[in-house]
Amino acid sequence: MNNIQCQSVYRGRFAPSPTGPLHFGSMVAAVGSYLDAKSQGGQWLLRMEDLDPPRVVAGAADNILRTLEAFGLGWDGETMWQSRRGKAYQAALDELRRQSLVYPCNCSRREISDSSLGSPSGLVYPGLCRHGLRGGRNEHALRVLTHDEPVIFVDRLQGEISQHIEREVGDFVLRRADDLVAYQLAVVVDDGEQQITDVVRGADILDSTPRQIYLQQLLGLPLPNYLHLPVALNEAGEKLSKQTLAAPVDANRPVETLMQVLLFLGQHPPPDLAIEGVERMLTWAVTHWDVNNIQRCRMLEKQGGG
Repeated sequence: MNNIQCQSVYRGRFAPSPTGPLHFGSMVAAVGSYLDAKSQGGQWLLRMEDLDPPRVVAGAADNILRTLEAFGLGWDGETMWQSRRGKAYQAALDELRRQSLVYPCNCSRREISDSSLGSPSGLVYPGLCRHGLRGGRNEHALRVLTHDEPVIFVDRLQGEISQHIEREVGDFVLRRADDLVAYQLAVVVDDGEQQITDVVRGADILDSTPRQIYLQQLLGLPLPNYLHLPVALNEAGEKLSKQTLAAPVDANRPVETLMQVLLFLGQHPPPDLAIEGVERMLTWAVTHWDVNNIQRCRMLEKQGGG
């Protein structure tokens, strides 16, 4: 199935999870997606990916909104909240069920681990429940049927990406056994609802993109353009994240962080912009944004302190 991108106006988005405050790696995705949208006269939308209640930290969403405002990153339109989108996700599952493309699975993690082979994308689900549930458990997830035809797309920075989903991932989960909708389905439905034309985010999501394109094809949704930015690493070579104790960005010192983010992304702002303020720095960055200056890699060590 060929999906055609019909939108003529650029519509990008930033989609943080409210599991804690924004750190430097988060700001790379936020600033990169903002600049890519605004440099093309486009819209920049905000989505709060609060789909997993056990991981949501009280007050984190408000903190994220205040931080974006402090950095001058104003979004267009209303914020979308995934926690309020249950009906839309169920409608997508119903459509895939109508096409006989989903099936229940009650495999445990141990059974999958013991029966699967590894791949660069992780454990490959071996299809144990493709022909019916296994005995012993009533709780079950929902998986989508895959095939061995490769999904191929060209990332604007990383180049051509190809993945045989069935062989490298297997039938993947769309609804978890605890009834929470999986990220892969939610992000596809939300991008379609928000009419997103361009997705700019970290390269840690790159291996998931073929699965999302596959779902877009099954659901008849437009295919966005993709740009996966290098993931910021700490001095130990670990991805900056809450798990690696990445420090929150200081909303009281946005200019310093913006300067570091622009340098990380290969944009070379004049040093005197550091005394000009957030608005002037963002104006310069929008005018001079050049994707060709970003290092073509999936991971890149953050330089400097903070």
